[in-house]
Amino acid sequence: MATTPGNRRSSPLADTLLIVVSLVISFAFAEGVVRVLNGQPLFAFPLPDPVETASVKPGQLEQIPLAPGVDPAWFAKDPPPLPNRGKPPEEWQKIFDEMKRHPVNNEFQPFDAFKAWNSVFAGDPCKHRFLKLAPGQLYLYDPPDGQPTPPYRFPANSTFPDRLVTNQMGWRGPPIEVPRGPRTIRIVFVGSSTVIEGHFVPYSYPEFVGYWLNLWAQAKKLDVRFEVLNSARESNVSTDIAAIVKTEVLPLHPDLVVYYEGGNQFRPDSIVEKVPEGKAVRPPGSGASVSPEWLREASRWSALLGRVQAAIGLAASDMDGKEWPKPDYKVVWPAGLDEQNPDLAYPNLPVSLNVIQHDLDAIRADLATIGSDFALSSFAWMVKDGLVLDPIRHRYIIEQLNVSNYPYRYRDLERLAKFENRLFAKYAATHGLTFIDIAGQLPFDPDLFLDAVHTSYAGTRMRGWITFNALIPLIEKHLADKSWPRPMPTPEPALPTIAPRKVTLDCKAS
Repeated sequence: MATTPGNRRSSPLADTLLIVVSLVISFAFAEGVVRVLNGQPLFAFPLPDPVETASVKPGQLEQIPLAPGVDPAWFAKDPPPLPNRGKPPEEWQKIFDEMKRHPVNNEFQPFDAFKAWNSVFAGDPCKHRFLKLAPGQLYLYDPPDGQPTPPYRFPANSTFPDRLVTNQMGWRGPPIEVPRGPRTIRIVFVGSSTVIEGHFVPYSYPEFVGYWLNLWAQAKKLDVRFEVLNSARESNVSTDIAAIVKTEVLPLHPDLVVYYEGGNQFRPDSIVEKVPEGKAVRPPGSGASVSPEWLREASRWSALLGRVQAAIGLAASDMDGKEWPKPDYKVVWPAGLDEQNPDLAYPNLPVSLNVIQHDLDAIRADLATIGSDFALSSFAWMVKDGLVLDPIRHRYIIEQLNVSNYPYRYRDLERLAKFENRLFAKYAATHGLTFIDIAGQLPFDPDLFLDAVHTSYAGTRMRGWITFNALIPLIEKHLADKSWPRPMPTPEPALPTIAPRKVTLDCKAS
């Protein structure tokens, strides 16, 4: 029978193509919707973590007090690309890739292979608990003062395989102005991993501060330029920071040094009578992912499949995002220590605060020799009693609070974090320092954190915004009395650079 236009029979191939095209269009549309909801870029492959690309939520920016003359639109502006970014050396890239494929353990990380280690700290590297894990080679430098702190520096003028870029000092960021201009105000940030930030992120929070300060100066038509430098590096404790100020920061004669650190010496056992033994007990389903390997890999490229993976994980788990079970222990608060009004001279302060104060005193004394100002920041923790988190999205916060800080309860971590910041505030007031209340002003939102102390990129930008606005009154005071910019000594001191040497290791043979 002939086929008429009204009853034309469809081709199986055409039907199949129609179904395939419809599915592809539907998947692409759904993928775009999920990426928008996640705050992820529409055309990025592979995908960055949704927490890392999350945006500041409506209303959060408005919680931060604005200094006079600040345009809120600046918050969304990024600094210019680093002029000193290059290509990592081929040797470094090969070592980095090999260590990523075959990690030694979770302690010695690939980027540790490119640090210049203090030779006094290193001693015999093959006898060092940590450095003996190096991949057959290390970079060492001899400290001019012969001291083992700081443990390491980054090589200067380098681009690393993990995207870190260093200047002439081996500090993160753009080149240092040499010689320093007569109208340049120099600010140096000191701290640890929460200041240098993840090496992979485009900018650290000090870099945002410097960029916004220059926008502010241009808007007010001020005849000054701000140079903001970042001397921080991972794992620093207050004693390392004090050594960095003495040996690396002082020769640069900064107008201001800004301190942000409070996690690496945070030891809750200082108020616990007897710390329970054992390890964290993971709730069922909180371990390895139950989704297949192909789906875990595909979720790096598709936000929609990432949602499928998360749904499988939640369906197979009875995790509810609450605090994990922990053994009981007895908190013994130091006798006579006022928790709301800390006594700075108390001889047995919790969480290493006697050591930290001693190092802050040393920094103040050293900066006083060159007339530099000192600013102290409160330290932000993502913890509070009764905190409930998304077990998939906020898994690193959960891990740090329940595994790294086992067996301490959320309520005791929160209590000590608040006490530490009260002491920092009192220390600043007692010694006439500018106090930057990052912990008090940063919105308490887990999407602004990667783990319990490191912020997501949105949180990093927020910390920069808080600091930028808090510094303006101090800057205006110094501009008004013409004490800033301060003149550099003549002749200008040379930058305290180092000359690392590469050494080969055969620790298995030794």
